[in-house]
Amino acid sequence: MTRVPHGTRDETARIRALQEEVGQLREAVASHAVVDQAIGVVVALGRVTPDRAWLVLKEVSQRTNIKLRNVAELILVWGRMGEMPEEIRVLLEDLLDRHGPVQVPGSPPLE
Repeated sequence: MTRVPHGTRDETARIRALQEEVGQLREAVASHAVVDQAIGVVVALGRVTPDRAWLVLKEVSQRTNIKLRNVAELILVWGRMGEMPEEIRVLLEDLLDRHGPVQVPGSPPLE
């Protein structure tokens, strides 16, 4: 049985692979946080449930061919500054009209 000496190519390749995996995991966690925040904005502004907000975000992403994370980032900008590309705003409003609003417990009936 041959021992692999410390610092060999195999060990270096393994370290690089693990560093790449850590980087991908960090990016996934950050992306998940952005999407969760965008869901919260859609829930608050669209008066829909979190599940419906997720469906709306996903459908906007699919219909515009924009990555979900990027749609989520646009939603966060919209929530902070009220700015959004016209095409996406119109689609978002249409989907929110279709998926909601829902009745908030204890609030007056929707008209």
